[in-house]
Amino acid sequence: MKKYCLILGMVAALSCCAELDKYINVGENASAQEKFRACALSEAQTKLKNGTLFAQDMTTTKNEIVNTCLKKMALQAAGIDSEAESIASSIINSLKAAQ
Repeated sequence: MKKYCLILGMVAALSCCAELDKYINVGENASAQEKFRACALSEAQTKLKNGTLFAQDMTTTKNEIVNTCLKKMALQAAGIDSEAESIASSIINSLKAAQ
């Protein structure tokens, strides 16, 4: 838990810098920890830009970022890319329209 709070604090501190891309973009051969850190930084940066990073309490925000990144990493490990959600949405919309 301390690591995640540290990551969020680091994002807030690094957000002043425009060079977060070097921390967010990792190679395919990066360790799972490096990939998670890159994902967490990216998600936190997105929330910061949207003005939602500090909209909820720290625990809720941390849990959202952790769950999102774990889900993304699991899908990538299974060979399913980020299009999975749009495919599922398309299927649901098609079935809804058919009723």
